Amino acid sequence: MSRSQIGRTVRRLRTEKSITQQALAARLGVSASYLNLIEHGQRNVTGSLLIKLCAALDADLQALSGETERQAEIALREVLRDPLFGGEPVPDTDIQTLAGLPGASRAMVSLYRALRVAREDAAGIALPSGRRILLPLEETRDFFQQFSNYFPAIEEAAEARAADINNDADRFILDRLQQRHGVRVRIGSGEMMRRFHPETRLLELSEAMPRESRAFQLAFQLMLLECRPILDAIVADARPSTPEAAGMIRVGLCNYAAGALLMPYAAMISAATELRYDVDALAARFGVSFEQVAHRLTSLQRPGAAAIPFFFVRTDPAGNIDKCFSAAGFPFARFGGSCPRWIVHTAFSAPDRLCVEVAELPDGAAFLCVARMLSGTPGRPGDPPPRHVVTIGCAIDRASELVYVDQLNLAHRNEIGLSCRLCDRAHCRNRAFPPVLHRLEIDPNQDGAAPWRFSPERGR
Repeated sequence: MSRSQIGRTVRRLRTEKSITQQALAARLGVSASYLNLIEHGQRNVTGSLLIKLCAALDADLQALSGETERQAEIALREVLRDPLFGGEPVPDTDIQTLAGLPGASRAMVSLYRALRVAREDAAGIALPSGRRILLPLEETRDFFQQFSNYFPAIEEAAEARAADINNDADRFILDRLQQRHGVRVRIGSGEMMRRFHPETRLLELSEAMPRESRAFQLAFQLMLLECRPILDAIVADARPSTPEAAGMIRVGLCNYAAGALLMPYAAMISAATELRYDVDALAARFGVSFEQVAHRLTSLQRPGAAAIPFFFVRTDPAGNIDKCFSAAGFPFARFGGSCPRWIVHTAFSAPDRLCVEVAELPDGAAFLCVARMLSGTPGRPGDPPPRHVVTIGCAIDRASELVYVDQLNLAHRNEIGLSCRLCDRAHCRNRAFPPVLHRLEIDPNQDGAAPWRFSPERGR
């Protein structure tokens, strides 16, 4: 982490806790002027001072990682590159300053979202009609990112129930549903994967689901019934802006709870370490799917007993991201498709194998990425099966802890961008759009291998 990143983080945490620079300096045993230099990125932070900062600010090392500021910078750069702002590049120093003000940066991104809704749906301007400014999916993603996809109350509830499971989670959950809640389970045909009838206590599951999906749906229903007070409290504290957002957050929390029941925290982190994060081996051990393991790995962030921070993304063949989370600091583009060079897209052409690569972003950050294409069951005969690519990854400095690096040359890196409109890389043959902050160079006498030619200097 750079000195500027930690300086901005220290300044943000100090301001949020209403601690003056002089008071914090006194706690650290340094002068106020020295702390001021740290906050402005002009002095390094030693290991001993870092420990003192954690204690003085009541924060762990993860909180001082600068990840909050980095994500804010990425979002702000994406927003400020919109031609709406005149095409003039905003200096990095200005973006970094704004990213250090969480309230202001969140407000600016929220305002930009509202603008996009209005531009893409003209009726969206008529707010009194009930049109939403913040889409429920975006609000739900922000909620889980805010809590680092870790909810201790749910973990404790899941572990308390998992303690009674004797190597047969499916039977335990089914018996508990029947004996404690009077729920009957019926498996049959139909378009709904799961449907619960509260008045008759009947839970219907589709026979089209594989075994591990049925087990997950049973766990979902059990945790929904038994953890309602916990879920209600978390949703209430989140203060969602619409009933739709509240519903999506609740469903997401139930999915989290189901995963925590089938893959209890202590057992999961122990197995992940033993098996070196081999997703297929973990799926076999816990009797769950590849995607369920991949998603669970992102939530193992208990303070003092955290696993490797992973990012998770699920993508359809059109490049749409319908689920994503990043504990590893991977920057997802919020307003457009991702880089076509990324393994997420190439995995669609290799449906029977696991794809692994080291991806490097323009800022030099590198990530080990593991992707697999998964096919679902067609809704009707003749329909194409739904397909998604599930990808997880971690920062390159933790890659050696994963089994996937054993046959991989870490020095060989695939250069990718955030998205075509935000990427400055020239000579890319996969580019779909030119970057928004560069002038196009159109010459009918020339035609290169790359689809777009543009000037290296920014500005329009």
